[in-house]
Amino acid sequence: MSRLAAIFGCAGPRLGADEAAFFRDARPWGFILFKRNVETPDQVRALVEALRETVGAPAPVLIDQEGGRVQRLGPPHWPRYPPGRAYGELPANDPLIRREVVRLGARLMAHDLAELGVNVDCAPVLDVPGPGAHDVIGDRAYAADAEAVAVLGRAAAEGLIAGGVLPVIKHMPGHGRAQADSHQRLPVVAAAMEALEATDFAPFRVNSDMPMGMTAHVVYTALDPERPATCSPAVIRRVIRGAIGFDGLLMTDDLSMKALSGGFEARAQAALAAGCDVALHCNGSMAEMKAVAAGARPLAGAAARRAKAALGRLAKAREPFDVTAARARFAAAFEGRWAA
Repeated sequence: MSRLAAIFGCAGPRLGADEAAFFRDARPWGFILFKRNVETPDQVRALVEALRETVGAPAPVLIDQEGGRVQRLGPPHWPRYPPGRAYGELPANDPLIRREVVRLGARLMAHDLAELGVNVDCAPVLDVPGPGAHDVIGDRAYAADAEAVAVLGRAAAEGLIAGGVLPVIKHMPGHGRAQADSHQRLPVVAAAMEALEATDFAPFRVNSDMPMGMTAHVVYTALDPERPATCSPAVIRRVIRGAIGFDGLLMTDDLSMKALSGGFEARAQAALAAGCDVALHCNGSMAEMKAVAAGARPLAGAAARRAKAALGRLAKAREPFDVTAARARFAAAFEGRWAA
């Protein structure tokens, strides 16, 4: 039986009967967790198992665990992790030291997630902040130059994969120049194509082999003056699949963000018609999820191939890892530079 080209959230820390019935009927490809779904390790494990049971087949369970401001798991049960920028600002004579610390941090986060059954992290952020940009990206970015973002982003992705967790590179083809928060309104970027290619697209090109990616709800006037990347065939075909060369599973950013307009059925239809493989809806609203499900379609064709290939990147066995020693090394790298 086919799966729906959608990823859904749920309302609370335990799966409600109405949610379970809806998921059994809709059969989404995956699920996503937020802070509202998290209490204790045992509770999260039980929720993850309950979500997967509703579709009766392997299903990816996602979370946003970047560190810094965007961290769904935190104290007292899980460590705090620094924001991306803290890695980029580590003093080091050799840039490879920063790269190794990034990989170590991601490997530790993968350990935390894998222990819960969560196998996809919506990270790393590969956006390159531009002058005057809104701070919605801000210190989530590893650096202000594309080369450093590309290198450190790959290190994070590799650390996650080694720990049995798939990375999601975001926000394609680049949210760094946006002067508005797409959670609240639609950003418009007027930079020329040459500037976008040189800076914004560059980290995604370097990481184009990664299994999963997420779109940006941003209009790029040089590419499509009317539609945000999520809903733009021009951006997805010409840039994400073309200039960047990404052939992994492409999911939307959250369809409930205010950057998008129209009903939820129409949002899902537009995103999938533009070339996204999977529609992501996060807030757990049953009415909205039902509308997204109505606008989505069965996962088939190239989208199904990419979904299968993405899950095929999950390691059969996690990289051997001494978590206690790793936490000590990680803490030492940031001693006096970042307060947990």
